[in-house]
Amino acid sequence: MDGVSQLRGWSDEDDFITDQSHPVRSEKEGGPERKPAETQDRKNKDDKGDEDDKGDEEKDDQDGDGKDGKPKSRLPIIIFVIVFVLACIGGVVYWLMTRNFESTDDAYTEGNAVSIAPKVSGYVIERMVDDNVFLHRGDLMLRIDPRDYMTARDQARANLELAKAEMRSAEIDLDISRVRYPANREEAKAQLAQALANQADATREYKRQKTVDQRATTQTTVDQATTQAESTTASVKQMQAQLQVASLVPQNIADSAATLKQRQAQVAQAQASLEQAELNLSYTEIRAPQDGTITRRNVDVGTYAQAGQQVFYVVSPQVWIVANFKETQLDRMRPGQHVTVDVDAYSKLKLRGHVDSIQQGSGARFTTFPSENATGNYVKIVRRVPVKIIVDSGMDPGAGLPLGLSVEPTVDLR
Repeated sequence: MDGVSQLRGWSDEDDFITDQSHPVRSEKEGGPERKPAETQDRKNKDDKGDEDDKGDEEKDDQDGDGKDGKPKSRLPIIIFVIVFVLACIGGVVYWLMTRNFESTDDAYTEGNAVSIAPKVSGYVIERMVDDNVFLHRGDLMLRIDPRDYMTARDQARANLELAKAEMRSAEIDLDISRVRYPANREEAKAQLAQALANQADATREYKRQKTVDQRATTQTTVDQATTQAESTTASVKQMQAQLQVASLVPQNIADSAATLKQRQAQVAQAQASLEQAELNLSYTEIRAPQDGTITRRNVDVGTYAQAGQQVFYVVSPQVWIVANFKETQLDRMRPGQHVTVDVDAYSKLKLRGHVDSIQQGSGARFTTFPSENATGNYVKIVRRVPVKIIVDSGMDPGAGLPLGLSVEPTVDLR
C-alpha cells in the first residue's frame, strides 16, 4: 500500500479507538451508548472509501481510462501511426520515382514567324490569301500595281542601249588611235626633217649674202636672206614641238582605252539599273518565302502598302519548345535526353522529344537593362535558363501547335 492507504489505515484505527471510547464517555457523561449496528455502518462506509481510492489509483496508472472508469479506445492512435508510416513510405517511393526527372511549367511553344512586308510601295490590286490559310513556298499572296515599275524598267532598258552605243564608239576610237597616233609621230618627224633642211639652205644663203661684195648684191636680197633664215629657224622649233606632242603615242592610246573602259562601266551601270528596275517590278508580286499559315493579316485590296510595312506573318509548321528551367535543375541535364511534354490546351496530346541545346546565359543576362549586382544591397534570386526542346513525335500532322502555348515538359535525366 502507498502513503494514501497508510493514511487511510491510520484514520480507521482512530475511528475504532474513538468508537471504543465513546461508550465510556457516554457512561461518564450520562449519554446514550452507541449501538453495534451504527459501528458496522461506519465500517462499511470506510471500506467503500477505500475502494474509491483504489479506483483513483488505477485511473492514474491507465492513460486510456475514461472519467467513468471505462478504458479509452486506442484505435485513433493506431490509425495515426499507420497513416504516418504509409505517408513516409509514399514519400520515399515518390522520391525514388521522380529523382531522375526535372519538370517546369515555365515553358512555351516557339517557331518561325516570318514577318511579310513589301519591298516596294504601291496600291494593292489583288489579294490571294485570307486569315489562317495554309500555303506553300512560292505561292502568290499579294500583287501591287506594277505600272510605275514597268515604266522605270523601260527607261532603264533605253539607257542601257545608249550606253552600249557609246561603248561601241569608244572601241572604234581606240582602234583608230592605235593607228593614228604612231602615224602622226612619223609625220612630225618628216616635217621636222624638212624644216631642218630649209633652215640649212636659208642659213647658207644668208652667209653668202653677207660675204659677197656689196656692189654684187642689193640690200633687199640681204634682207630676204636674213628673213628666210629666221623663218626656217622658227619652223624647226615648231616641228620639234609637234614631234614632242606626236611622240606621246602610248599615252594617247591609253587615254582612248580609258575612255572605252568608262563606256563599259556606263554599260554595266545601265545594266544594273535595268536589273534593279526588273527586280522592283518583280517585287510587286509578294510570294510565300516558306510553307506556313497566314497570321495577323492587316492588308486588303486598295490598301496603299509602304515599303517595309508589315502586312501579315507566315508561321512555319515546325514548332519547338523553350523551357525556362531553374539553374538548380541543370546539374544533370544534357543535350539528347528524352523529354515528355504535356500541353495545357490539349490534355490528350502527349508529345515526345529531346533536349536540343541549353542557352549559354540566363534570361536576365540578355534583358535590355541587366541587373548590376555590384551596387546596393544584394538579394540572391534563382535564375532561369532557357532550354530548347525539339519535338520528335506526337504532333498532329494536319494541325500544328500555335505559338506561345503553355506546356509542361519533363526531362528524363537518366
